[in-house]
Amino acid sequence: MPFGNTHNKYKLNYKPEEEYPDLSKHNNHMAKVLTPDLYKKLLASGMARDWPDARGIWHNDNKSFLVWVNEEDHLRVISMEKGGNMKEVFRRFCVGLQKIEEIFKKAGHPFMWNEHLGYVLTCPSNLGTGLRGGVHVKLAHLSKHPKFEEILSRLRLQKRGTGGVDTAAVGSVFDVSNADRLGSSEVEQVQLVVDGVKLMVEMEKKLEKGQSIDDMIPAQK
Repeated sequence: MPFGNTHNKYKLNYKPEEEYPDLSKHNNHMAKVLTPDLYKKLLASGMARDWPDARGIWHNDNKSFLVWVNEEDHLRVISMEKGGNMKEVFRRFCVGLQKIEEIFKKAGHPFMWNEHLGYVLTCPSNLGTGLRGGVHVKLAHLSKHPKFEEILSRLRLQKRGTGGVDTAAVGSVFDVSNADRLGSSEVEQVQLVVDGVKLMVEMEKKLEKGQSIDDMIPAQK
């Protein structure tokens, strides 16, 4: 594993709450990969066959770099940290993914890639870069604005609840990420998230003061 000497692999019948009682503070990534009942929509496809054989998760010492094994895809590579240093999170992701890909290439198992479609993943919505760059941001006022959904659409962003797909936004905290995987590079997609979230934070501050944001709403991208 890149970025640390700890090599942790947990099978998916492992109970993380026994070792990590404060697991929710770690963004619930381990909890999700270790509990297949959260993925009932995918079970019918056969994703959980032979469960929990060959499933698990690796992470470095501070859990800033993680690799899920045989969850929805063969591998899901995650780089994360608290704060606003998106550049460092993206750098860690790129370096780690490159090292992992080199290992698989040497073993004769390169990542599936198509010149027209880009990286080929299980879900068609991830064709292209396969990258989702997400930021947790509190938008107490903007989320109540009648044009909130339109603003997200114009910025080519999407929102999820605090805990991810099909969850509610707790305390008005949303997981905001790039809506597109095709048609642009990884760098462009991450920059789109950075710029879009920055604009929405500025909107939030204006709304907090009771000011209008009509002049800040961008044109459709």
